[in-house]
Amino acid sequence: MENSSQSTSPMTLGTRSVGSLLVQYSIPAIIASVATSLYNIIDSIFIGHGVGPMAIAGLAITFPLMNLVAAFVMLVAAGGAAISSIFLGQHNIEKATDVVNNVMSLALIHSIVFGGLTLLFLDPILYFFGATPETIPYAREFMRIILYATPISYVFIGLNNIMRATGYPRKAMISALLSVVVNLILAPIFIFVLKKGIAGAAMATVCGQTAAFIWVLHHFMSKKSFVHFKRENSWFKWSIMSRIYAIGMSPFLMNVCACVVVIFINKALLESGGADGNLAIGAYGILNRTTMFFVMVVFGVTQGMQPILGFNYGAGNWSRVIKTLKTGILIGVIITSVGWILTQTIPETLSGLFTSDKTLIDLAAAGYHIYFLFYPLVGCQIVIQNFFQSIGKPQLSIFLSLTRQLLFLLPFLLILPRRYGIDGVWASMAGSDLIAFIIAVITALIMVRRYSKKFKNQSSSQSPTVNNDTSAR
Repeated sequence: MENSSQSTSPMTLGTRSVGSLLVQYSIPAIIASVATSLYNIIDSIFIGHGVGPMAIAGLAITFPLMNLVAAFVMLVAAGGAAISSIFLGQHNIEKATDVVNNVMSLALIHSIVFGGLTLLFLDPILYFFGATPETIPYAREFMRIILYATPISYVFIGLNNIMRATGYPRKAMISALLSVVVNLILAPIFIFVLKKGIAGAAMATVCGQTAAFIWVLHHFMSKKSFVHFKRENSWFKWSIMSRIYAIGMSPFLMNVCACVVVIFINKALLESGGADGNLAIGAYGILNRTTMFFVMVVFGVTQGMQPILGFNYGAGNWSRVIKTLKTGILIGVIITSVGWILTQTIPETLSGLFTSDKTLIDLAAAGYHIYFLFYPLVGCQIVIQNFFQSIGKPQLSIFLSLTRQLLFLLPFLLILPRRYGIDGVWASMAGSDLIAFIIAVITALIMVRRYSKKFKNQSSSQSPTVNNDTSAR
C-alpha cells in the first residue's frame, strides 16, 4: 500500500472502477515515462549542441546495444511484474514475495554476465552495428560508462516494475523522476562546464540511476511495504524463474529484434546516404528519440494497465479485463495521433531542437514526413501486444512483437532503400507499422472472442488461470 488507506490496497484492483484504477496506476507511469523520454531528448540536445553532429551519429550507433541492454533487463522486469500481479489476484502473497526475491537475483546475474561480456568485445560490436572511424570514439566512450553501471540499472529497473505491479504506482513514478532529475541537473554540468563531452552524458545517466536504485532498494527492504524482501523465501527457484522468463520473453525478443533492425537501418542509411551516411544515421537518431517519446507515453499507459489486467485475469474478472483493454487502446491511439500531427506540421522545428547543422536538420525533417505516416495506428498495436503479456500469454505477445520488426520491416529494408535511397528506409518503417497494426487487431479480435467463451462457460467463483493456464501455475 502507498499509505494506510484501504482504497490504495492492491486488492482493490478487482473492485474499484477501471477508470479510477487507470488514473491511479497509469498517470504516475505516464509521468515517469514522459520524464524519461524528455531526458533522452534533452540529453541528445545537450550532446548535439555541446559536442557536435557527429556525436549525435555516434549516439545513434549505440541504439542497438542499448536495445540489448534493455532486452536482458526487461526479460526479468516485465515477467516479474506480470507474474506478481497474477499472484496478487490469486491472493498468494508468499508467491509474490518469491517473485521479488528472484527478480533481484536474476537482475544481478544478467547485469554481470551481459555487461562483462559486452565490455570485452565492445569495439567489434560497435563496428558491427554500423560504427565508422568517425563515430566510434563517441559510441565507445558513451557505452563503456553505461556498461560498467549495468548492475545498478538492472536492479533499479527490475524492482521498479515490481513496485508498480504490487500497488505502489506513485513510488515507482518517484524513482523514475528521481533518476531523470538527477540526470538533467548533472548532464549540462558534465558536458558544458566540466567539458566531459559525451562521457559526461553517460556519467549523468549513471548518477541518476544510482539515486533511483537506492530509493527502490530501500522500499523493498522495508517491512512496511506490502510485498518486500524476505530472507526465508526463495531467491533461486526455477519454477518462479521459468515463469518470469516465459512472460518476459516477449519484451526481450522485441528489444533483440529492435537491435537487429537498427543494425539493418544503420547499414542501409550508410549505403544510401553516400557522403552524408553518418549524418543520415544521426537523422535516424533524432527520429528515434522523437518516436520513443510517444511510444514511452503509451508504454506508461500499458504499465498502468498491467497490474489491473494481471490481477483481474488471475481473479477471473474477464469483463474488467476487456474494459481495461478498450480504454487502453483509445488512449494509446490518441497519444500517437498527437505525435503524427506534430511531425507532419513542424518537422524542421523538431529536428532543429537537436542540432544547428543544416544538412542534419533537412535529413531529419524529410524523414519525419515518411516515417510517421501511419503513426496513429502504432498506439493500438503497442497496447494489444502488451495486453497479452499482462495476462500471461507470452506466445501471442512475442508473435506480435516479431511481426513488425522481423516479418515485415527487415524485408522492406532489404528492398526499398535500393530503389528509393534514404526515403526507402523511412518508408520501410511506415509500411511495417501499417501491417503490424492490421495483424494485431485481427489477433486481438480472435483471441478476445475465444477467451470470452472460455470465461462464460466457467463459474465466476473459479480461477481459470490456476486450473488451465500453465503460465500462472
